[in-house]
Amino acid sequence: MQPRLPYTVLPDTGPLPDIRIYGVGIRLWHWSNALMIVILSVTGYFIGTPPPSSIGDTSVLYWMGWIRFIHLAAGYIFGVLSLMRLWLAFTGGGVAHQLFVPAFWRASWLAGFIKQVEWNLLLTDRPFRYIGLNPLGNIAMVLLFLIPGAVLILTGFAMYAEVTGHDSWQYVAFGWMTAFFGNTLDLHILHRLAMWVVLSFVMVHIYIAVREDILSRQTTVSTMLSGDRLYRD
Repeated sequence: MQPRLPYTVLPDTGPLPDIRIYGVGIRLWHWSNALMIVILSVTGYFIGTPPPSSIGDTSVLYWMGWIRFIHLAAGYIFGVLSLMRLWLAFTGGGVAHQLFVPAFWRASWLAGFIKQVEWNLLLTDRPFRYIGLNPLGNIAMVLLFLIPGAVLILTGFAMYAEVTGHDSWQYVAFGWMTAFFGNTLDLHILHRLAMWVVLSFVMVHIYIAVREDILSRQTTVSTMLSGDRLYRD
């Protein structure tokens, strides 16, 4: 089992050895999760904004039926992957736990947060080197992915529970969401709003990850492919 690595700001100068920070489970979750977000976004858009009617027998074409089925199937997988990621926080080793617990109580974390903001705003040309997530990225993931992702799962299953019926396990587990908001329309609005937050995060995440891999002093994209973080002086 891969050992758990603490949040650490590494020495500012000098060569550093490569460090294995992501196991196979984390990498498998990351790319599978990315695929599900793409599928959910595309199918969710067409559910909210249906395509024009196709020429032919709709009972045979079944376009919206297939779109809805793919969306629901991807939603189930997204939910299972979320449970997998929570489990990996305890068993995945490396820096798997850092996603859920930013080390904000450390002075080095706050200094790193300020430094990373300056780096992203092009106010400095020498960012810190870390074991694991940089502080700004960590906070962004919690606020713009973890929380909206949980909202997506809760509201999505709550809306599906209205279809499966009051005697279904979905209604027992998630039906309280409808009672809490009072109507289905608010659930739909919150569901779509959370998805737009996640999509906005994904676009910024891709840009920052590619930029960090090219310009910063440590690898990011290639790390999520190989599991190893490489450092530059």
